[in-house]
Amino acid sequence: MTGRLPHPARSDTRDNRARILDAARAVFGEEGLGAPMREVARHAGIGPATLYRHFPTKQALIVETFAEQRRACHAAIRDALADSDPWHGFRSLVERICELHAHSRGFADAFMTAFPEAIDFAADRERTAHAVAQLARRAQETGQLHPGFVVDDLILMLMAHRSVQDAPRAARLTASRRFAAYVIQAFRAAPETGAPAPLPPAPRLQHPHSSTTP
Repeated sequence: MTGRLPHPARSDTRDNRARILDAARAVFGEEGLGAPMREVARHAGIGPATLYRHFPTKQALIVETFAEQRRACHAAIRDALADSDPWHGFRSLVERICELHAHSRGFADAFMTAFPEAIDFAADRERTAHAVAQLARRAQETGQLHPGFVVDDLILMLMAHRSVQDAPRAARLTASRRFAAYVIQAFRAAPETGAPAPLPPAPRLQHPHSSTTP
């Protein structure tokens, strides 16, 4: 019987770790990286000591919490660079990054290095900026991207995009997609031939009883 005792302990450890990460995704995703560790512990239904046994620092928790989003960001970069159409690759990268940010305030904070403990994510931003620079050169050579575009324009766009998190949760992804579509139109050098592509649906941001008339 004694030989079986470690198995429940290991199972409890795995369960606690999974609960912590689920809680961190929820708490950081909604409140951003400024949310305290004790709030993550409370949300996970465990004590602070258990949380710190698994993740001794907030930085360690942040890195593990957003591992999936980081992989998705790396995949978006690879796909964009491999696209035979530079403009399509550029556009898809902007869209996918905006969507990742819209899903989680915490990931947006980490990616934009708005939180000092998220220093590991600075490399992700640099990798993205390097990819955007490559895609921009190619798209400008084809005449599809505005010749005045610079990588800092993407950072400026993402800074503005962070305000999407202030929208009601149900409207954030819709708002993000429409915002990205407008920005991509602004980045384009020449109008599309034929009828322009329709914009994504507009999010419902006003109160149902509000009026746009003065």
